[in-house]
Amino acid sequence: LQGMTEPQIQQRDALPYLGIRSEVTNGIPAVVDRSFPQLFAWLGQHGIEPAGPPFIRYLELDHAGEPLEIEVAAPVANGTEPSEDGPIRAGALPAGRYVTLLHTGPYRHDDVPDLGDAQAALRDWIENEGIVTSRPSERGSSLPCCVEHYKVGPPMEQDWTKWETELAYLVVEP
Repeated sequence: LQGMTEPQIQQRDALPYLGIRSEVTNGIPAVVDRSFPQLFAWLGQHGIEPAGPPFIRYLELDHAGEPLEIEVAAPVANGTEPSEDGPIRAGALPAGRYVTLLHTGPYRHDDVPDLGDAQAALRDWIENEGIVTSRPSERGSSLPCCVEHYKVGPPMEQDWTKWETELAYLVVEP
């Protein structure tokens, strides 16, 4: 598909981060539009520089594949911990083998391949390869690690034809 690299499998190290976990009740944009500004304001107030592009980590999907719980996050230096109780929590993307794909283009669009198309293409490839990236849960499926890294995007770049989003799904070893 146009705007996407071929899926590949990469070995990755653990990636420490600070993030905000949220239930998705009225769509991803509502959570993201509230949580990313809150996260970056907190990082700024505490003098913490992100150690890479921000990301969304999908934690649980319903039976139809719609997100139920996500975390918006930013990578940080190892050992960075929030000092007070609050919505900001420390975590780490686990080390392991990841299936990855780089999407260049818009998040949502009617006429151009968008992030949803990239997600669908990667999920189809994963299924065709017989790779496992999730486990059944009561509400649908839990994802040990499914991430969208926003390598290039708003607010730094307004031209959506230059936006780069990397999808990365941890391979669940049997």
